[in-house]
Amino acid sequence: DHILHNLQLQNLSLVDPFKSKTQSKKNVFRPANKETVRAVVDTGLRKKSSHQPKNEDPEKEYVLDPCPQPLTLAQRLGLVEPPAQPLTMTEWELVKQRSVRQGDSVQPCAICREEFALQPQVLLSCSHVFHRACLKAFERFAGKKTCPMCRKIQYQTRVIHDGARLFKIKCATRIQAFWRGYFVRKWYKNVRNTMPPKDAKLRKKFFEEKFTDICQRLLNSYDTCLDEFFFEIDSSVAASQDVFQQLDKKLGPLMGEVEWEKIQMQAFRQDIVDCPICIMPLVYSTDSQDGLSQDGRQPCSHQTVLLSCSHMFHTTCLQAFEEFSLGERPVCPLCRSCYQKKILD
Repeated sequence: DHILHNLQLQNLSLVDPFKSKTQSKKNVFRPANKETVRAVVDTGLRKKSSHQPKNEDPEKEYVLDPCPQPLTLAQRLGLVEPPAQPLTMTEWELVKQRSVRQGDSVQPCAICREEFALQPQVLLSCSHVFHRACLKAFERFAGKKTCPMCRKIQYQTRVIHDGARLFKIKCATRIQAFWRGYFVRKWYKNVRNTMPPKDAKLRKKFFEEKFTDICQRLLNSYDTCLDEFFFEIDSSVAASQDVFQQLDKKLGPLMGEVEWEKIQMQAFRQDIVDCPICIMPLVYSTDSQDGLSQDGRQPCSHQTVLLSCSHMFHTTCLQAFEEFSLGERPVCPLCRSCYQKKILD
C-alpha cells in the first residue's frame, strides 16, 4: 500500500476496497456527443486555485498543499521514514533566495523550454522552478511525485510570480525601446526634411527637391495664366543674373597665393623698373648695387603694390590715383581693368 501510494496509484490500494471501486467507476471513460465536445486551452490566467483565498491579491504567493497527506500504515508503524514537515515562511524565503541566485525564473522552464511569461509558476522545496501545468504533466507521465531536475521525492510546492513580474518588466522595457526608436526616427525624418546635408551631392538633391516642391505648390495655388506666370519667373531670373554679374564684375573672385605667384612671375618677366605714375625706381629691384639702380638713380623708399593685371606701382602713387579717380571702383592706370592688389615685401 505504501508503494502504491508513492506511485500515486491509490485506485489499486487495498485499504478501502469499496472506495477504490467507486473511484474506478468514476474514472471510466465515457465518450461525449460531438456537439458538446469543445477544445479548451488551459492558459492558467482565469482559473483560480481552490487553495487560494478569494478577494486576495492575485500576485500573492501561497503553498499548494498546506496540509500534509495522511501517513500510510508503513509510515505509522515506523517501517518507512515519514515525509518531511511543511516548510515555514522563513524556510520558504531561503529556498526562494537560492532559486533567485540560480536564476531559475530568468531562464526558461526546464520542461517545455519556454519562458514563464504570465503563466502560473511553481517553486519546489528543492529550489527549482517550473510551469505549474508542465509539472502536473510531468507527474502524470512519470507516475510519481519527483523533481524533473534533481529527482527529489515528495517535494513541497509553492506558487510564485517572479517570472510574471520579470516578464512585465521585459515587456515595459521593449515598449519603451520601441517608443524611443519611433520618436528618434520621427525626429530624424523631420531633420532630414528641414536641415540640408553637408555632402555636396546630397545637398544639391535636397535643394532640388525643395525647389520642385515649392514650384509645384505655387503652380497648384496660382489661378492666373501660366504663360504670364512663367514670363514673370523668367524676368525675375534674368534680373537676378544681372545683379550677380554686376557683383562679379565689381568684386571679382578672391585670388589665392598660387595665382598671385603666377601674376608676380609674369610681372617680373615684363622687367618693370619704374613706377608708371611717378617714374621713380621700384623697391623690388634686386639688381641694384650700393643702393643705386641700374641707371644710377636712387631707388624710392615706398612699398611696391602688385595688381591682378600684372602691373606694379608705388603704394602711395596708387592711393593718390584711387583718390583722384571718379568711379565707384578705380581701374588700373595702364589697362583700365578692375583689379585686386597685393603689397610686395
